[in-house]
Amino acid sequence: MTTQTIGQPVPRATSLPASRLWTGRVLTVIPILFLLFDGAAKVMNVAPVRETMAQLGYLADVGVGIGIILLACVALYAIPRTSVLGAILLTGYLGGAIATHVRIGSPLFSHTLFPIYIAAMVWSGLYLRDARLRALLPLRAAD
Repeated sequence: MTTQTIGQPVPRATSLPASRLWTGRVLTVIPILFLLFDGAAKVMNVAPVRETMAQLGYLADVGVGIGIILLACVALYAIPRTSVLGAILLTGYLGGAIATHVRIGSPLFSHTLFPIYIAAMVWSGLYLRDARLRALLPLRAAD
């Protein structure tokens, strides 16, 4: 086993097992599709979104700005060169969603923890697809 030192480039041409690659792709596409739908609905400012924003304690007009921010974060995540930055920004966005649901007392498993499920898929998909991230955060076997 070779050790990786800081400053050494991680080879990009490493081949991944097909199962790992496809699992990573699926775990990447699912949150992208969900968040694109959510962001687009907020940008379109449809009536159900305005009602939900009011229930969450936000002004109805704030949804459009939140949707634009979400779509920008998703775009960064979907582009391979900026996917780590996108994942970091989406983590912050989803943390805000968790805080909102905690503040209003939403049900735990269906509403409050749902952003954690999405974030877990975002990071799992990225981890499985990106050798640089695996080199930065290696999982070690139990001793």
